Amino acid sequence: MSVLPLVFTSGWASGINAYAVVLLLGVFGATGLTDDVPESLQRTDVLVVAGVLFLCEAVADKIPYVDSVWDAVHTVIRPVSGAVVGALLAGQSGSLSDLAAGAVGGSTALASHAVKAGTRMAINTSPEPASNFVVSVAEDLGVGGLVSFAMFYPEAAAIIAAVLLLIGLVILIFLARRIRRFMRRRAQRREEKRLAERMGGPPR
Repeated sequence: MSVLPLVFTSGWASGINAYAVVLLLGVFGATGLTDDVPESLQRTDVLVVAGVLFLCEAVADKIPYVDSVWDAVHTVIRPVSGAVVGALLAGQSGSLSDLAAGAVGGSTALASHAVKAGTRMAINTSPEPASNFVVSVAEDLGVGGLVSFAMFYPEAAAIIAAVLLLIGLVILIFLARRIRRFMRRRAQRREEKRLAERMGGPPR
Protein backbone atom coordinates (compact mmCIF):
# COMPACT_ATOMS: atom_id res chain seq x y z
CA MET A 1 0.00 0.00 0.00
CA SER A 2 3.04 2.32 -0.09
CA VAL A 3 1.92 3.99 -3.32
CA LEU A 4 -1.52 4.91 -1.95
CA PRO A 5 -0.48 8.34 -0.55
CA LEU A 6 0.98 9.32 -3.93
CA VAL A 7 -2.14 8.09 -5.71
CA PHE A 8 -4.35 10.12 -3.38
CA THR A 9 -2.29 13.28 -3.78
CA SER A 10 -2.10 12.96 -7.56
CA GLY A 11 -5.86 12.38 -7.64
CA TRP A 12 -6.50 15.55 -5.63
CA ALA A 13 -4.16 17.52 -7.90
CA SER A 14 -5.70 16.03 -11.08
CA GLY A 15 -9.09 17.38 -10.05
CA ILE A 16 -7.59 20.86 -10.13
CA ASN A 17 -5.14 20.66 -13.03
CA ALA A 18 -4.76 17.23 -14.60
CA TYR A 19 -2.27 18.37 -17.23
CA ALA A 20 0.09 19.80 -14.62
CA VAL A 21 0.07 16.47 -12.78
CA VAL A 22 0.94 14.47 -15.89
CA LEU A 23 3.63 16.98 -16.86
CA LEU A 24 5.22 17.10 -13.41
CA LEU A 25 5.20 13.34 -12.90
CA GLY A 26 6.64 12.81 -16.36
CA VAL A 27 9.43 15.33 -15.80
CA PHE A 28 10.30 13.84 -12.40
CA GLY A 29 10.49 10.39 -13.95
CA ALA A 30 12.38 11.44 -17.08
CA THR A 31 15.02 13.32 -15.07
CA GLY A 32 15.60 10.33 -12.81
CA LEU A 33 14.51 12.07 -9.61
CA THR A 34 12.16 9.20 -8.83
CA ASP A 35 11.58 5.61 -9.89
CA ASP A 36 7.86 5.67 -9.02
CA VAL A 37 6.73 7.17 -12.35
CA PRO A 38 5.84 4.69 -15.14
CA GLU A 39 7.56 4.94 -18.51
CA SER A 40 4.29 5.80 -20.27
CA LEU A 41 4.19 9.15 -18.48
CA GLN A 42 7.80 9.91 -19.37
CA ARG A 43 7.36 9.66 -23.14
CA THR A 44 8.29 12.78 -25.08
CA ASP A 45 4.96 12.97 -26.92
CA VAL A 46 3.05 12.71 -23.63
CA LEU A 47 5.15 15.48 -22.08
CA VAL A 48 4.71 17.76 -25.12
CA VAL A 49 0.93 17.31 -25.23
CA ALA A 50 0.64 17.76 -21.46
CA GLY A 51 2.78 20.89 -21.65
CA VAL A 52 0.70 22.46 -24.42
CA LEU A 53 -2.59 21.66 -22.67
CA PHE A 54 -1.19 22.96 -19.40
CA LEU A 55 -0.42 26.31 -21.07
CA CYS A 56 -3.96 26.40 -22.52
CA GLU A 57 -5.43 25.76 -19.09
CA ALA A 58 -3.14 28.33 -17.49
CA VAL A 59 -4.67 30.99 -19.76
CA ALA A 60 -8.32 29.84 -19.80
CA ASP A 61 -8.37 29.29 -16.05
CA LYS A 62 -7.64 32.95 -15.34
CA ILE A 63 -10.44 34.47 -17.45
CA PRO A 64 -13.76 34.96 -15.63
CA TYR A 65 -16.58 32.76 -16.98
CA VAL A 66 -14.21 31.14 -19.48
CA ASP A 67 -12.82 29.19 -16.54
CA SER A 68 -16.29 27.86 -15.68
CA VAL A 69 -16.80 26.68 -19.27
CA TRP A 70 -13.36 25.04 -19.14
CA ASP A 71 -14.28 23.35 -15.86
CA ALA A 72 -17.52 22.04 -17.34
CA VAL A 73 -15.64 20.50 -20.27
CA HIS A 74 -13.19 18.86 -17.84
CA THR A 75 -15.82 17.35 -15.56
CA VAL A 76 -15.09 13.98 -17.15
CA ILE A 77 -11.46 14.55 -18.17
CA ARG A 78 -10.07 15.31 -14.71
CA PRO A 79 -11.56 12.32 -12.84
CA VAL A 80 -10.58 9.99 -15.70
CA SER A 81 -7.06 11.41 -15.67
CA GLY A 82 -6.84 10.94 -11.90
CA ALA A 83 -7.98 7.33 -12.26
CA VAL A 84 -5.55 6.56 -15.09
CA VAL A 85 -2.59 8.16 -13.31
CA GLY A 86 -3.46 6.28 -10.13
CA ALA A 87 -3.67 2.96 -11.96
CA LEU A 88 -0.36 3.60 -13.74
CA LEU A 89 1.37 4.48 -10.45
CA ALA A 90 0.00 1.32 -8.86
CA GLY A 91 1.14 -0.79 -11.81
CA GLN A 92 4.61 0.69 -11.53
CA SER A 93 5.00 -0.09 -7.82
CA GLY A 94 3.05 -3.33 -7.62
CA SER A 95 2.01 -2.48 -4.05
CA LEU A 96 -1.64 -1.73 -4.85
CA SER A 97 -4.07 -3.15 -7.38
CA ASP A 98 -4.68 -1.06 -10.49
CA LEU A 99 -8.44 -1.13 -9.94
CA ALA A 100 -8.22 0.10 -6.35
CA ALA A 101 -5.73 2.81 -7.28
CA GLY A 102 -7.91 3.94 -10.17
CA ALA A 103 -10.92 4.17 -7.87
CA VAL A 104 -9.00 6.22 -5.30
CA GLY A 105 -7.44 8.53 -7.88
CA GLY A 106 -10.65 9.02 -9.84
CA SER A 107 -12.93 9.64 -6.86
CA THR A 108 -10.46 12.04 -5.25
CA ALA A 109 -10.08 13.92 -8.54
CA LEU A 110 -13.87 14.15 -8.90
CA ALA A 111 -14.21 15.59 -5.39
CA SER A 112 -11.47 18.18 -5.85
CA HIS A 113 -12.84 19.08 -9.30
CA ALA A 114 -16.25 19.72 -7.74
CA VAL A 115 -14.63 22.02 -5.19
CA LYS A 116 -12.67 23.88 -7.87
CA ALA A 117 -15.61 24.28 -10.27
CA GLY A 118 -18.04 25.29 -7.56
CA THR A 119 -15.66 27.77 -6.00
CA ARG A 120 -15.01 29.37 -9.40
CA MET A 121 -18.74 29.80 -10.00
CA ALA A 122 -18.97 31.69 -6.72
CA ILE A 123 -15.89 33.79 -7.48
CA ASN A 124 -17.26 34.69 -10.92
CA THR A 125 -20.20 36.40 -9.23
CA SER A 126 -17.75 39.01 -7.96
CA PRO A 127 -17.64 42.18 -10.13
CA GLU A 128 -13.82 42.41 -10.09
CA PRO A 129 -11.53 39.96 -11.97
CA ALA A 130 -8.55 40.08 -9.61
CA SER A 131 -9.85 37.39 -7.26
CA ASN A 132 -10.21 34.94 -10.16
CA PHE A 133 -6.60 35.49 -11.23
CA VAL A 134 -5.26 35.20 -7.68
CA VAL A 135 -7.14 31.96 -6.99
CA SER A 136 -5.97 30.46 -10.30
CA VAL A 137 -2.32 31.27 -9.56
CA ALA A 138 -2.71 29.85 -6.04
CA GLU A 139 -4.14 26.63 -7.49
CA ASP A 140 -1.28 26.29 -9.96
CA LEU A 141 1.32 26.83 -7.25
CA GLY A 142 -0.51 24.50 -4.87
CA VAL A 143 -0.67 21.67 -7.40
CA GLY A 144 2.96 22.09 -8.42
CA GLY A 145 4.21 22.36 -4.87
CA LEU A 146 2.22 19.48 -3.43
CA VAL A 147 2.93 17.04 -6.28
CA SER A 148 6.63 17.87 -6.01
CA PHE A 149 6.49 17.44 -2.23
CA ALA A 150 4.73 14.08 -2.69
CA MET A 151 7.67 12.75 -4.67
CA PHE A 152 9.81 12.86 -1.53
CA TYR A 153 7.28 12.84 1.33
CA PRO A 154 4.18 11.06 0.01
CA GLU A 155 2.51 10.45 3.38
CA ALA A 156 2.83 14.06 4.51
CA ALA A 157 1.65 15.31 1.11
CA ALA A 158 -1.41 13.04 1.26
CA ILE A 159 -2.34 14.43 4.68
CA ILE A 160 -2.08 17.98 3.35
CA ALA A 161 -4.16 17.06 0.28
CA ALA A 162 -6.82 15.48 2.51
CA VAL A 163 -6.99 18.58 4.71
CA LEU A 164 -7.22 20.88 1.67
CA LEU A 165 -9.96 18.71 0.17
CA LEU A 166 -11.94 18.76 3.42
CA ILE A 167 -11.60 22.53 3.75
CA GLY A 168 -12.66 22.94 0.13
CA LEU A 169 -15.76 20.82 0.60
CA VAL A 170 -16.76 22.82 3.69
CA ILE A 171 -16.28 26.10 1.80
CA LEU A 172 -18.30 24.72 -1.12
CA ILE A 173 -21.21 23.97 1.20
CA PHE A 174 -21.19 27.57 2.46
CA LEU A 175 -21.00 28.89 -1.12
CA ALA A 176 -23.84 26.70 -2.39
CA ARG A 177 -26.44 29.51 -2.18
CA ARG A 178 -24.22 31.91 -4.11
CA ILE A 179 -23.57 29.26 -6.75
CA ARG A 180 -27.30 28.58 -7.20
CA ARG A 181 -27.89 32.32 -7.63
CA PHE A 182 -25.16 32.39 -10.28
CA MET A 183 -26.75 29.49 -12.16
CA ARG A 184 -30.19 31.13 -12.12
CA ARG A 185 -28.75 34.41 -13.39
CA ARG A 186 -26.93 32.65 -16.22
CA ALA A 187 -30.08 30.75 -17.22
CA GLN A 188 -32.04 34.01 -17.18
CA ARG A 189 -29.50 35.68 -19.47
CA ARG A 190 -29.71 32.80 -21.93
CA GLU A 191 -33.51 33.06 -21.93
CA GLU A 192 -33.38 36.83 -22.48
CA LYS A 193 -31.01 36.33 -25.37
CA ARG A 194 -33.32 33.79 -27.01
CA LEU A 195 -36.34 36.08 -26.60
CA ALA A 196 -34.44 39.04 -28.05
CA GLU A 197 -33.38 36.99 -31.08
CA ARG A 198 -36.97 35.87 -31.67
CA MET A 199 -38.19 39.45 -31.59
CA GLY A 200 -35.49 40.51 -34.04
CA GLY A 201 -33.77 42.90 -31.71
CA PRO A 202 -30.19 42.83 -30.41
CA PRO A 203 -29.64 40.60 -27.35
CA ARG A 204 -29.08 42.43 -24.10
